[in-house]
Amino acid sequence: MTFPSLETRGLTIRFGGHIAVNNVSCSFRPGELTVIVGPNGAGKTTWFNLVSGQLTPSEGSILLRGEDITALAPSARAKRGIGRAFQLTNLFPGLSVFENVRLAVQAKRGTGPRLFRPAAAYREISEIARAHLETARLESVADLPAAALPHGDQRKLEVALLLAMEPEIFMFDEPTAGMSVDEAPVILELIDTIRKDSSKTVLLVEHKMDVVRALADRIIVLHNGEQVADGAPETVMASEIVREIYLGIPAGEAA
Repeated sequence: MTFPSLETRGLTIRFGGHIAVNNVSCSFRPGELTVIVGPNGAGKTTWFNLVSGQLTPSEGSILLRGEDITALAPSARAKRGIGRAFQLTNLFPGLSVFENVRLAVQAKRGTGPRLFRPAAAYREISEIARAHLETARLESVADLPAAALPHGDQRKLEVALLLAMEPEIFMFDEPTAGMSVDEAPVILELIDTIRKDSSKTVLLVEHKMDVVRALADRIIVLHNGEQVADGAPETVMASEIVREIYLGIPAGEAA
C-alpha cells in the first residue's frame, strides 16, 4: 500500500469559542504542487502551523507517509522531512550568507564541530552549501552578513536553507510577500524547480492569483476555517463558491 506523503484527517483547532480550522481532511502526493487560497482569516496559515507543529490541534490527526505525527515537535517533523518557510525570514543575521547555509547542511548531516574530523568532510559540506547558494542565485552575496541582504535576497536565502535541509515536503507561506515585481519571479522560479522533482511535495499559501495560476497543479480553498473546494485550478477557480468568497464575484455574475 502506498501512503500519501502527507495527510490531515479531521484537523480542527479552537481558540476559545472560535474555530480557526474546522475538520479539514486532505492528502498530498509527491510531484504535486498544491496552493492553499482563501480570504484573510480563512485559516490558511493556522492550518500550516498545525501541519508543521507550531500549533497543536484540538481534534484530528496529521500523517506523514502513513505515520501519525500529530504529537511530534516541529524539530522532529523537520527531521522526518517537513520543511517550512515562514512569512517572516528566520535567519542568523550576524553570520554570512554562506555560513547560514553551511550550518543548515551540517545540521542535516549531524556533523557539528569535532576536533578530529577530517578536513575533507568540511570541504564536502562547503561544496554542498555553495551548490545551494548557486541554485538560489546567491553566489555573489555569499560573504555578506545575512542582515545586510535586501528583503528579496533574504527570502532567497530562506529557500536555500530549506534546500540544505533536503525535505521531502516543502511548505511556503506567501513566499513573495513584501517582494518587488522584479524580485518575485526569482523565488517563483526556485519553487518551480523544486516542484519538477517528482519525489517532492510542495504546499504553498498565496494570495496573488497570477502566482496561483502559474504554479498550481491543484488548489484547496479555505473559508472560515473550512475546506470548501479542492481540485484542478481551472475547475476550482470556475466554481461559483470560489468566485464569490475569494474573488468577490457574486453567484451568477460574469467575471
